[in-house]
Amino acid sequence: MTVLLTQNLSPNGATTPAAAATHRPTAGSVHSWDLSTGVDGPGTRFVTFLSGCPLTCLYCHNPDTWRMRDGQRTSADAVVAEAAKYTRFIEAAGGGATVSGGEPLLQPVFAGELLHRFQHELGLHTALDTSGFLGARATDALLRDVDLVLLDIKSWDRATYKKVTGRPLQPTLDFARRLADLGKNVWVRYVLVPGLTDDPADIEGVAAFAASLGNVSRVDVLPFHKLGEAKWEALGRTFTLHDTPSPAPGQIAAARTIFEAHGLTAI
Repeated sequence: MTVLLTQNLSPNGATTPAAAATHRPTAGSVHSWDLSTGVDGPGTRFVTFLSGCPLTCLYCHNPDTWRMRDGQRTSADAVVAEAAKYTRFIEAAGGGATVSGGEPLLQPVFAGELLHRFQHELGLHTALDTSGFLGARATDALLRDVDLVLLDIKSWDRATYKKVTGRPLQPTLDFARRLADLGKNVWVRYVLVPGLTDDPADIEGVAAFAASLGNVSRVDVLPFHKLGEAKWEALGRTFTLHDTPSPAPGQIAAARTIFEAHGLTAI
């Protein structure tokens, strides 16, 4: 289930308690929210998708989140109120709340407000889903309200990473090292695309780096799919991976084996 949130500012424009304490704004650009299981952190989760992303990944399945102006201006009150409807169910399912995108760190203050309130007001386990490219925008205060970081490392080869995302890899690596220094629990996510990110040397590089950090508790090897192709077409964009197949089970297993050889748990 995915629905667009509508704006619901506090009466008389009043700020939320957390915002009043931290001088944070109470609204941001939201694409949608969803309840999901298994792919956005442990258990069943309330996932808020923020609009805006500095990356233009070739396989993005939500290109409609790239532009912040295409989102719905929404108050933190409205998002938290939606999440509150499901807290009993989420807690029973061992889940929590995830702030995703787009790229949530394009709106770091709003993302931080949501994470703070999910954790402190609703008592939910929190996760931040990010490419890490804008990791420098995440303050230590924001990260204190994050129980788990879902970190996408698209490729180890610099040229491939730039081809896939349109951006350099280094900021993601810097953010990953910072998370390790802070002792943050991290799940690395690696999208396996035949002919693009399936080179064993590429996977080996990500695996060795992740293992060196000491705080990566899981690696998700995500098989490439074309479920977002229709969105690209609707937006008048060319989906250049139209003829790329999904990886075969053997390719996925081989990638997981490389991560496991470095002592990592690969799913």
